[in-house]
Amino acid sequence: MRKLILLSFLCLLTSCELFTSKEEQTKNRVNEELLAIDWNDVDKYPMFEGCDEMASKQIQRECFQNKMLQIAADTLDSLSFEVENDLEDTLYIDFKVDEHGFISILEIEEKQTVLNEIADFNEQISERLADLTVAPALKRGMPVSLRFRLPLVLNTQ
Repeated sequence: MRKLILLSFLCLLTSCELFTSKEEQTKNRVNEELLAIDWNDVDKYPMFEGCDEMASKQIQRECFQNKMLQIAADTLDSLSFEVENDLEDTLYIDFKVDEHGFISILEIEEKQTVLNEIADFNEQISERLADLTVAPALKRGMPVSLRFRLPLVLNTQ
C-alpha cells in the first residue's frame, strides 16, 4: 500500500499540467492552432459584385481574376496612346486588397521599351485603377489583406 501511495505521489509530481496555469495551457493551445493555420491561403477570395460567394475557392479566384482583368482591359481601352514603334510586351501589376476591400497598386513592372514609347504609362494606369473596392478576402471568417499579380499584355500591332 505504501508503494502505491508513493507511486501515486510521484505521478502527481511529474504531471506537467499541474504545474502550468490554465492561462499558460490556453496560450499553448492557441500557439499550436496558429502554427497549424496555412497563412499563405485564404478561405474566400475577394468578391466583386456578380461573383458567387457560395462557389468553390477555385471558381471564386477565377471570377476575381477575370473581373480584375476586365477592369484593366476596360481601363486600357479608355486610354489612347501614340507610339512610334510597335509594342508587344507583358507587364505585371502587383495589387493589394486590404482587409477593408480597398484595392491599391503596389507596383507596375517597369519595362524600358514601354516607357520609351509612353513616358507616363505607369502613372496613367495607376490613376485609372485607383479607388477600386471589393468584398475583402476572408480567413477563418475574418477579413484579411491579399496580394496578387496580374499580367498586362500590350500589343499595338
